[in-house]
Amino acid sequence: MSEVNNEELILSNLNGGFLTLTINRPNQLNALNSSVIGRLSTLIEEAQSMPEVRVIILTGAGEKAFVAGADIVEFAEFSPDEAKDLSSLGQSSLFDRIERSEKPVIAAVNGFALGGGLELAMAAHIRVASKNAMLGLPEVSLGVIPGYGGTQRLAQLVGKGKAMELVLSAGMISAEEGLACGLVNRVVEQSELMDEVLGIAKKIGRNAPTALAGAIKSILAGYTDGIDGHQVEINEFGKCFGTEDFREGTTAFIEKRRAKFPGK
Repeated sequence: MSEVNNEELILSNLNGGFLTLTINRPNQLNALNSSVIGRLSTLIEEAQSMPEVRVIILTGAGEKAFVAGADIVEFAEFSPDEAKDLSSLGQSSLFDRIERSEKPVIAAVNGFALGGGLELAMAAHIRVASKNAMLGLPEVSLGVIPGYGGTQRLAQLVGKGKAMELVLSAGMISAEEGLACGLVNRVVEQSELMDEVLGIAKKIGRNAPTALAGAIKSILAGYTDGIDGHQVEINEFGKCFGTEDFREGTTAFIEKRRAKFPGK
């Protein structure tokens, strides 16, 4: 079967405030190539200015893989400088952008999440895996290392020792093992994966968008060199008091009704 065109590489569906972006290369196990990265980064960026989007969900087409890795054939002949540019551009345009998204991002990890696929999931704010998911960063078995933030985010999530083990062994772990070490937040049957993710998205979506953005920024600040996370929290806390969301939230609390946040 021929490769899908750029518009079909990422299936986009907005329903009830939840934007689901599905990487659509099932015949290639949804492997990341430059076209997928470019298209996905565009959609993530566009979503930031869409008030109707409350939560972003990332997943992969088919039942075999979330994303089984990067498309090795595409960069096998790169020079060292070309490889550095590939890593730098990918991190800034997509992986870092997902992590810094003001809209909460949930990864629905179905099947294999390897290499760039696991790096993509780790860039999301929350990860839910199906029981058949297999997780790993096998890059050293190909003579390279993770290049899309994997060495940094894995250590943040599971600790230095476990990250060393997973990266240096190039091994895969099960979803349950990923849950035990903090790599994923929840594990469910594959048939229940999207329902579970949507359930989390609904809980998040009921909250104030401006506060969610401030909370994401504050949490990330604690993991950013040269940034005082406590000071960022203080600043973001103060900013909340100037928002319409805060006024609506406090008014709704006093009036004993559910808040309808405008996202401003």
